[in-house]
Amino acid sequence: MGTLTGKIAWVTGAGGGIGEASAIALAASGAHVVLSGRRQAELDRVAADITAAGGKAETAQLDVVDALATQAIADDIGARLGGIDIFMANAGINVPNRSVAAITATDFAKVVDVNLNGVMNGVLAVLPQMRTKGAGTLILTSSWAGRHPSRLTGPAYTASKHAVVALSHSINQDEGVNGIRCTALMPGEVATPIMQSRPKPPSAEDLGKMLQAEDLGAMVRYIAEAPAHVCINEVLISPTWNRSFVGVAELGGMKL
Repeated sequence: MGTLTGKIAWVTGAGGGIGEASAIALAASGAHVVLSGRRQAELDRVAADITAAGGKAETAQLDVVDALATQAIADDIGARLGGIDIFMANAGINVPNRSVAAITATDFAKVVDVNLNGVMNGVLAVLPQMRTKGAGTLILTSSWAGRHPSRLTGPAYTASKHAVVALSHSINQDEGVNGIRCTALMPGEVATPIMQSRPKPPSAEDLGKMLQAEDLGAMVRYIAEAPAHVCINEVLISPTWNRSFVGVAELGGMKL
C-alpha cells in the first residue's frame, strides 16, 4: 500500500505526456485515478496500463473548456467515490503561428480558453468537495514560460501560463485556511507531443536532452505525498541543458 492509498485523484490532459506520467505515478502510490481528456482511445490506453500494473484507474472524457461537463464529472466522482482529494489541471495547448505578428484573435482566445479558463473550470468544480473534507491538493500545470516570458512560446501561451501561477497563489491565499493547498508546476522544456506544434519542432537529439514526462510524474507524486501541513507553492524545474540559457540557434559558432 502506498502513501496515497484511499485517495481519489483526478487528472485532466491525462491521455499523454505529463498528464499520463502523473496519473501513472499517483496510481503507483495507491491513488484511485480518474483520467480525463478529449481522446477516449488514449485515456483507455493509459487506464489499461495502470490497471495492468496493479493500480486503479477509470476514464471520464472531457473537453476542459466545457464548464458544465467539468462540474458533472466532479459531481459524479464525489457521489461515487466519496470526493476528490487530488486535482491536477494539466490540459493545455499552443498553436503553431504564435508570435505577436502571426497569432489571430481566434487562436489567442483558443489558447487562453484551454490553458486558463479550462483550469479554473476544474478548480471551481472540485473546491466544494475539498472544503467539505477540510483537505485537498491542487496541482496546476503552468510552464517555465509562466515565470520567464519567451518569444519561443508566444504571447497567448506565455500570458495564460503566467495567469495560472497567479491563480495558484490566489487559491492558497483563500483556501489554505480550509486545509487546501495548491502548487504551480512550472516545467521547462519537456519532451511531449506538444513540441510538434512549434513552428520548428525540436530535433530528436534535443528532445533527448529535455525533461521527460516521467520526471514530472515523479514530481507530482512528491507534491501529492507531502504531509498535509506542507504547501509547495511553486516548482520551477528545467533540464540541466536549458535552451533558455544555452540558446536554440547558432550563428558563426556563437550561441543565441
